[in-house]
Amino acid sequence: MEDQKEALRKIITTLAVKNEEIQSFIYSLKQMLLNVEANSAKVQEDLEAEFQSLFSLLEELKEGMLMKIKQDRASRTYELQNQLAACTRALESSEELLETANQTLLATDSKDFPQAAKQIKDGVTMAPAFRLSLKAKVSDNMSHLMVDFAQERRMLQALTFLPVPSAPVIDLAESLVADNCVTLVWRMPDEDNKIDHFVLEYRRTNFEGPPRLKEDQPWMVIEGIRQTEYTLTGLKFDMKYMNFRVKACNKAVSGEFSEPVTLETPAFMFRLDASTSHQNLRVDDLSVEWDAMGGKVQDIKAREKDGKGRTASPVNSPARGTPSPKRMPSGRGGRDRFTAESYTVLGDTLIDGGEHYWEVRYEPDSKAFGVGVAYRSLGRFEQLGKTAASWCLHVNNWLQVSFTAKHANKAKMLDAPVPDCLGVHCDFHQGLLSFYNGRTKQLLHTFKAKFTQPLLPAFTVWCGSFHVTTGLQVPSSVRCLQKRGSATSSSNTSLT
Repeated sequence: MEDQKEALRKIITTLAVKNEEIQSFIYSLKQMLLNVEANSAKVQEDLEAEFQSLFSLLEELKEGMLMKIKQDRASRTYELQNQLAACTRALESSEELLETANQTLLATDSKDFPQAAKQIKDGVTMAPAFRLSLKAKVSDNMSHLMVDFAQERRMLQALTFLPVPSAPVIDLAESLVADNCVTLVWRMPDEDNKIDHFVLEYRRTNFEGPPRLKEDQPWMVIEGIRQTEYTLTGLKFDMKYMNFRVKACNKAVSGEFSEPVTLETPAFMFRLDASTSHQNLRVDDLSVEWDAMGGKVQDIKAREKDGKGRTASPVNSPARGTPSPKRMPSGRGGRDRFTAESYTVLGDTLIDGGEHYWEVRYEPDSKAFGVGVAYRSLGRFEQLGKTAASWCLHVNNWLQVSFTAKHANKAKMLDAPVPDCLGVHCDFHQGLLSFYNGRTKQLLHTFKAKFTQPLLPAFTVWCGSFHVTTGLQVPSSVRCLQKRGSATSSSNTSLT
């Protein structure tokens, strides 16, 4: 009995669920019926508006063409009437001369005949009839104003509802990733002159290959693109790849998205390792401010609770979503924070190969500022550029202004204006560390060295602040300068 009741309960539950589904579907159908009424009224209104627009245009064309016919008729009538009037006057004058000549011939007075004959002769010579052109000035043919709308009628007869645009095809061979910009090029598989614009969507990802259904990063949308290419500028490549897709839109509807593509966006991404920073430096992500009160001790637990904790373990860096093999592990073997007068902080990602580029903007009122690279073994008391383990450009605004390149406790004065933004280019295998004006890409100095250990980005500031920009590709202008070897001999001098 209990089994039968349980089976009946299951049947009741199933029926109840099914009833809910049916009720939901009925509601959906009713809503669809309302939508059909509303949408059909809308498209009917749009259709009437489009035809009214066509009628108005045809009416305007008709009025314009009729006006052209009337103007041409008026012009021809005027010319012909003038010519007719002139001919009529000439004929009347000629008939008068003819009458006079006939009367002279019939006259019997021979004494006045020579004089009369001479007058008639002079009159004939000056008669308008002999100065007239007996060819009509204009034609009565109006065939040049005739029309044949057979082709237009066929076009009108071919009018139909707007088709759904085809999906574009992204041309990877023509697309380009360079200088933190992405130029995407696509084409339509079939000619479609009804396309009004394109919509481009993109998002960042750490996964190669086709886009995944679930991603942490949302699709970013760019609408109203009129051409079959678009360039995204000023991008920060803080993840390894970017997904792209495009769809075409006409006035009424948008088509399907193109097959998505994934482009690699190689760039050097790092964060500042707050656990290495001097107690007087207040580190906030990629910004640093010198704190005279020494209030550097941070509440690590509070940061971790907010999802921002980085001081305990740089391996947790969200820079590229997944831990990098070059990012320093949490067990650092006693890497102490800098102290004394070494107001220094290091980056958290090792450089052990390839080319890398980053920029830093410092507060111009900073009394001292330095940027460069260092071995991880740089001592906690050691200042940038004063040992063989570090290379840097140093700006000093305290007492006497100086702009120098420093390495191994040797300094070289730089004969160049001090920019507010410095670019750093490190080619590890070539042993080149170059500094540029971050805005103009003017080369300021190049160190030539044989790096024997992995490097870390390094920064120092006293009585000031700075902000680091990462996720940058090596600029094309920097690559060109390095390839051409266009730097002057003075700027390339190494400090040993």
